Amino acid sequence: MRPEYVKKIEQAKLQRKENKSFFDRLKKKRPHDLDRTTNDLHDLAFEQIDCLQCANCCRTTGPLLRGKDIDNLAGHFRIRPADFTEKYLRIDEDKDYVFKSMPCPFLGGDNYCSVYSDRPGACRDYPHTQQRDIRQKLDITFENTLICPAVAEVVEGLKKTYEKK
Repeated sequence: MRPEYVKKIEQAKLQRKENKSFFDRLKKKRPHDLDRTTNDLHDLAFEQIDCLQCANCCRTTGPLLRGKDIDNLAGHFRIRPADFTEKYLRIDEDKDYVFKSMPCPFLGGDNYCSVYSDRPGACRDYPHTQQRDIRQKLDITFENTLICPAVAEVVEGLKKTYEKK
């Protein structure tokens, strides 16, 4: 991972308490333009951050896999869903299917995803800062500041935007 990405994540860890307070205030404020602002900041962050130079999400955070995800991945490998599940998945404490171990078994040494076209929905949606109803995703966004340098960048932009209002 690029040193500047590590620095952004380390900064987010140092600002964990500050960021938590900010998110608590943001939930109460309920800004009408939060989705648009977050989406714009997402686009700006990903002009600077190259996922292929990072892949921290794929190394540290396993997605929750739904039935459709398992079917797609099993189809990718031309095996039965039950065989895919037995080989790659376990059931976690929340009774969800997750990978047996991390990093993701499909992450290559070059940070490319070997199942990209059939990747799970959670991977497609990550880091969730480009979606609607951001207010409902503030808790996961807070957690993702500790994983994704782009999310850490988005949150810094949100703080600059809403702390002056």
